[in-house]
Amino acid sequence: MINIKTQEEIATMRAGGKILHAILSQIENVVKPGMTTIMIDNLARKLVTDNNVQPSFLGYGGYPAVICTSVNDEVVHAVPSGRLLNPGDLLKLDFGILYKNFHTDMAVTLVVGGQSTDDEKTRKLKNKLTSVTREALERGIREARLGNTVGDIGWAIQKFVEHNQFNVARDLVGHGIGRQLHELPHVPNFGKAGHGDKLIAGMTIAIEPIVLAGRWQVKNSPDGHGYLTKDGSLAAHFEHTIAVTKNGPIILTIF
Repeated sequence: MINIKTQEEIATMRAGGKILHAILSQIENVVKPGMTTIMIDNLARKLVTDNNVQPSFLGYGGYPAVICTSVNDEVVHAVPSGRLLNPGDLLKLDFGILYKNFHTDMAVTLVVGGQSTDDEKTRKLKNKLTSVTREALERGIREARLGNTVGDIGWAIQKFVEHNQFNVARDLVGHGIGRQLHELPHVPNFGKAGHGDKLIAGMTIAIEPIVLAGRWQVKNSPDGHGYLTKDGSLAAHFEHTIAVTKNGPIILTIF
């Protein structure tokens, strides 16, 4: 069953989303070469405590960390570790919080700064992949309107991504969100316009394009939590929590 939120509940999620956005922005601003991904998780834990919110991911399905830190060919849900970040690494930060009994969820991708050893072609690929994925999210959000369907969202994302010679992951999708981290409906990043669940006022969904520079297939990481591109290609990921309203989509995970 799809859980429809009241205006008051959406307002609560919006307040939580602002906190989430602020925390993730602080984390983005301190990422630099030489950091380990566990250092990022330690910072996320501190900021969660400082803001009197709870982490959504810690313990979810046995996940042992607060934030997901996926690097290069790691697609999503990589567990923070002693891995050192190098200049030019493509870092995906996926993070969620629980505020007043409601979850919000967002993700960003950034290229770690510093003097990388990448050649010009690789630098351009990373920048294009990041830019296309961010724009794919914006195009998906624009389709989150009354009367449209989740298929309209997926088709807008897929069409733009494939036009840019990339692929969307087929085994990993967006989702409804609210009192539970993952609710119905499923929100794939591919599909047919007009197909799937119809969007109605009060739905809150996480739209999250996951874009691969190579083929769309992914595989499980050895620890059983994360995913890797099957062909070793690079991946990017952006995500916002959205409310569907009579006045159009509202991004909840933004200032």
